[in-house]
Amino acid sequence: MLWTIIVIIFILWLLGAFGGRVFSGFPKVGNWVHVLIVIAIILLILKLIGAI
Repeated sequence: MLWTIIVIIFILWLLGAFGGRVFSGFPKVGNWVHVLIVIAIILLILKLIGAI
């Protein structure tokens, strides 16, 4: 379940980071891109050390 959340957050981060370049009508998300990747990294680290 946690891996699914990590993958979804990572995909959203990719869309936010590169979506404006691929699709011209894609909305700009600004700093939310960085917030999503930080959350994904924290969840991944917690999963790897077994805290969750």
